[in-house]
Amino acid sequence: MPLTDQRVLIIGGTSGLGLAVARAVLDRGGSAVVASRRRSSVEAALHHLGPGAAGHTVDVQDDGSLTALVKAEGPVDHLVYSAGEPLRMALVADLTADRIREFWMTRYIGALTTIRVLTGERAIRPGGSIVLTSGNAAQRPGPGWALGASVCGAVDALTRQLALELAPIRVNNVAPGVTRSPLWSALTADEQTALYDGVAAALPVGRIAEPEDVALAYVYAMEQPMATGTSILVDGGAVLI
Repeated sequence: MPLTDQRVLIIGGTSGLGLAVARAVLDRGGSAVVASRRRSSVEAALHHLGPGAAGHTVDVQDDGSLTALVKAEGPVDHLVYSAGEPLRMALVADLTADRIREFWMTRYIGALTTIRVLTGERAIRPGGSIVLTSGNAAQRPGPGWALGASVCGAVDALTRQLALELAPIRVNNVAPGVTRSPLWSALTADEQTALYDGVAAALPVGRIAEPEDVALAYVYAMEQPMATGTSILVDGGAVLI
């Protein structure tokens, strides 16, 4: 089903992967609603996207905030959830209970809360879909990835479960590898360059992913009417090495 005249709500759509998805939706004749916690981020995204985009602030941990978003925008054809704070790797010995809860709160609890509220409000039109975001850390973890790998695995499993429970709404998931995006902004500029160059040199495709590359997987998940319960790996072959 082409995205022409389709309305897509993108939670976390003001930067990185979410912003790239919003641009891809607009390029295909759809309309994008980007939502984030910060008003300044929403305004910057709308300036970048131009006509065809709308934006709202939202707190994904607050039912009332999500309900207000639904009432303001009405029903949509697709929900994309790509919200997440910058990654900070940590060994298990260095984790705290607060840090663990904070990491899961946005990436998993926020996603499930958003889905619960929107489906309860019947805010996703018949024939629509939900696209979640995880990562290849579930298949290719490493030291310091306890939080990232576990959340990615949980989102993969949640995708399959929701595809059954929410049918006929389709539910899919995009699992990127290392991508050049604000996800890595907790690193210094030199650390980011070293990460990107090191990953690119090892990948079969020979380069690092850009947000626009990964956005194509979200578009596929929305447009492919037979895709549901699927996690789409977009990591340049990282799990093979």
